[in-house]
Amino acid sequence: MPMTRYPVCCYGAGCTAPAEFKVAARWSDGTTQELKTYSLACARCLRDLYAAARVKRAACRLARGESLDEPGIYVLRHGGRDQSLERREELERALTPAAGGLPPD
Repeated sequence: MPMTRYPVCCYGAGCTAPAEFKVAARWSDGTTQELKTYSLACARCLRDLYAAARVKRAACRLARGESLDEPGIYVLRHGGRDQSLERREELERALTPAAGGLPPD
């Protein structure tokens, strides 16, 4: 039976726009790996949600054998698996102040 399509909304505070991006980082325990989702974002909220993910990642404590990459920005597609999501590294660079990206508001 096909799955029902439902709207996926942005995680931005008070935002009800459809999510366009997944802010996530590759996590592994040494045996399995997955994308750890920090948030789903519309274009308007992406900068703030990406910045918040980077702060959360910096505070993350890992157990022995675990690894967690820096957060990345992926194009969200209905029915798309994590492995097939397109990463938007140019957006990451543009939104990372240390890399010469946009300054915070």
